[in-house]
Amino acid sequence: MIREFNNPELAPRNSFHVAQRAARLIEFDRTEDLQELFEKGMPDPWYVLGGGNNVLFTQDYPGTLLTPVAQGIRIVDEQPDCVTVEADAGVEWDDLVEWAVQHELWGLENLSLIPGKVGAAPVQNIGAYGCEAKDAIRSVEMFCTETFNTLVLNREHCAFGYRDSVFKRSLRGRVIITSVRFALSRTPRPRLEYGDLAAAVEARGGITLRNIREAVCAIRRAKLPDPAVTGNAGSFFKNPVVGREEAERLSALYPDMPHYPAADPSQVKLAAGWLIDRAGLKGHSEGRVGIHPRQALVIINLGGATGTEIVAFARKVQEQVKKRFGVEIEPEVNIL
Repeated sequence: MIREFNNPELAPRNSFHVAQRAARLIEFDRTEDLQELFEKGMPDPWYVLGGGNNVLFTQDYPGTLLTPVAQGIRIVDEQPDCVTVEADAGVEWDDLVEWAVQHELWGLENLSLIPGKVGAAPVQNIGAYGCEAKDAIRSVEMFCTETFNTLVLNREHCAFGYRDSVFKRSLRGRVIITSVRFALSRTPRPRLEYGDLAAAVEARGGITLRNIREAVCAIRRAKLPDPAVTGNAGSFFKNPVVGREEAERLSALYPDMPHYPAADPSQVKLAAGWLIDRAGLKGHSEGRVGIHPRQALVIINLGGATGTEIVAFARKVQEQVKKRFGVEIEPEVNIL
């Protein structure tokens, strides 16, 4: 089914609550809807807007926003060591995690309470508490806007990286994700090595799926603002990756600086939140924009801020981190 909206207000559809409009917004729930729309001719520009949790509008959008709304979750295959679950792109990510926990399926619990839709998970390769979406994704079903065909891409061909994938690169603007399949397990596979997660789970009575989910949710709620209350897009910046020599130079100057292995052994991942905090910006605000007082990675809309104001503030944060540490930090948020 297709539902079309002309000149819709976007504040309720983006987690920064920025008050912009789009020329047109279309909700769809079937691949056949996309075929109908694109065969008729979809004028440029167009953009897929899921939950609006990783986007910042700086102006009215002049084209068509496409929003998936299908809500199905189903088991499509079950083997002794693997249960394959398919979720439609319009499913709320955290609803999928809760569904998996209720069905005693391991693999998504560390990604609890991440805002957004299932369709965005492979694009961004969302991650938290030592896990990433790629760890569980088996394949991605997508509609090709050039051939009007449905294609399935196995995880090996998704080019997953840190907050990165083929969907942000060569397939950007060419495909629309319609569903994602995940390889989950009935065998307990806890991953509790990140931060204070193990202690939080133990405090709840030990290792169970429910305890891990509740621990992750509690930690996130304590550190991160609720986008329903305070406009934000979660982590605004990516953790920067630098060469090993640069990391060693910084570690000598700042022995308490957190650092982590990167996919490339010649590189090291730094903690952007720590860099912003040590640059003296945690809790800092200017006008209607600020940095959250409990999490330096999160830029917040203090009320009525425009996307342009938020971008200008973010650039000042980048400049201060560069000036203090010589390190470039890049936005994780898509800026339109």
